[in-house]
Amino acid sequence: MPAKKNLTRERLILCINATLQRKAKEIVVLNLKEISAFTDYMIICSGSSEREVQAIAQAIQQYLKKAKISPLGVEGEANGQWILLDYDDVVISVFYEPVRTFYNLENLWDAPRMTVDENKKEIKRLNKEMA
Repeated sequence: MPAKKNLTRERLILCINATLQRKAKEIVVLNLKEISAFTDYMIICSGSSEREVQAIAQAIQQYLKKAKISPLGVEGEANGQWILLDYDDVVISVFYEPVRTFYNLENLWDAPRMTVDENKKEIKRLNKEMA
């Protein structure tokens, strides 16, 4: 299934770059392929206010829509505390910083992880933990 694997990796790079476009903070990518039935990758990022969280989530959706990728579902947009964007093999959680600390989602799984430099405008490739 190399074709699906490549499509998933391309989608993951697009999703990471979408978070970078709107200056999301503390971007972490978890490789959940071996331990999760609901997705292959999870991206977790933060905003410093509820309004910023909403703006990040909207910007991600607009960025991916240009690439003809639509979410299967979006949850939590109204309150801006934790917005979940489900892109099938990639799930993005955009958190208001105190809510992220409370749920500590990135430490629920002992999974390979990649920290993304939030000062970059985009990434071109994934590190080996994401293979």
